[in-house]
This record gives sequence, C-alpha cells and structure tokens, in this order.
Amino acid sequence: MTASDAPSARTTVKRHPERAVYDRDAIEAILDEALVGHLGFVVDGAPFVMPTMYARRGDRVFLHGAVASRMLRSARDGAGVCFTVTLLDGVVLARAVFTHSMNYRSVVILGRPVEVTDRDEKMSAMEALVEHVCRGRWADARWPTDKELGATTILALDLTEASAKVRAGGPKDVEEDMAGSVWAGHVPIQLAALAPVASPDLAAGTPAPDYARDYHRPGR
Repeated sequence: MTASDAPSARTTVKRHPERAVYDRDAIEAILDEALVGHLGFVVDGAPFVMPTMYARRGDRVFLHGAVASRMLRSARDGAGVCFTVTLLDGVVLARAVFTHSMNYRSVVILGRPVEVTDRDEKMSAMEALVEHVCRGRWADARWPTDKELGATTILALDLTEASAKVRAGGPKDVEEDMAGSVWAGHVPIQLAALAPVASPDLAAGTPAPDYARDYHRPGR
C-alpha cells in the first residue's frame, strides 16, 4: 500500500513503507489475535509506556484498569496516547549481523481515548475484554457487580488513526555475503498454550472447559 492509503500523515509508515498495511480488516485481525498491548502517554512531562490487556469491538479498542491507575487517569483527562500491539512470527538469521531481523505483525493507533461511563456500555466492554482473553469465558464466569464496575475505569480508543506494519520471509542478504558458508534463513515462532492447570482450591472432579483445553488465538 502507498502513503496515500494511510489514515493520516502521522500514521504513515516511513521506514520500509513497503511493509505498511492500512487495510482495516488486516489491522483488526492483528488486534484480535494479540493479547497484550502497550499504551504510551505523558505524565508531568515524562513519557511512560505501560503494558495492558485490551479488546477490540467494532471500530474501537477498549482499555481498562483501576480508577487510580496513573495510566488511565492521564488518558482520561483527554491527553493524546499511542497504543501498540505486536505479534512475533519469527526471528530472521541473516549472513551478516547488520541484516538480522524479526518477522512480525504490528499495529499503531494514535488518538484521544474517551471514558466509558454508561453502565450497559461498560458491561459490554467488560464482556469484550473477557472474551478477547478467552472466547466462551463470559458465559461461565461471575459478572461484575455494580461496586466492581464503579471501581474500574474503561477507556475507548477509536481506530480512526490506525496503521499496521508486517514483515515476513527470510533475510535480505547482499549478494557478496551469499557466497559464504554461514547458514541463513528464518525460525518461525508461534504462541502455544499448554495443558490447563487447575486452581488448588477447585472442587474435586471439576473438569476444565473445552475453551481451556483447546485454547488458541483467533487466526491460529
């Protein structure tokens, strides 16, 4: 895709523009597969980047945390933020140190999050967050009480300014390095779930649900 496809000048991929992806479906697929995002913001002139769980529903990403959280308090005040997610698909082993790399799919979102205050919208966002972590869990787990909802801040970040960047394949070695005997290629990497481990205080004989025994991310 070209820079003209970017949603804004500041979300235009400048380094390796050939890796840019501005297609909304592709961006949403990356967001739906990843588990952890990083929210960048500024407090008292100092930059912070904090890892956080999130969920996408429609054209918004939901972020959540305790009301006292510095991260969410700053964002809730209307400051601009940068939210990123990354999926690591492999390490790239080139013949030259300079051209080693990684295969990845990443998304960058810029914007000003708004607080979700309506109770029903808040509950819907909580459902999205739980279902993003583990599809099917919302129906089994106890839902939040009004007290728990009141103690939780939820922010919605619009996907208007979102772009993705993707690298795939092997190394990009220069021709003079290819005559050597050093192995070159890439090592694919995947997130894999192991067998679920029951809580020690779980009632004897309680089976693990299918969504825990067959846990996998969307797209995998």
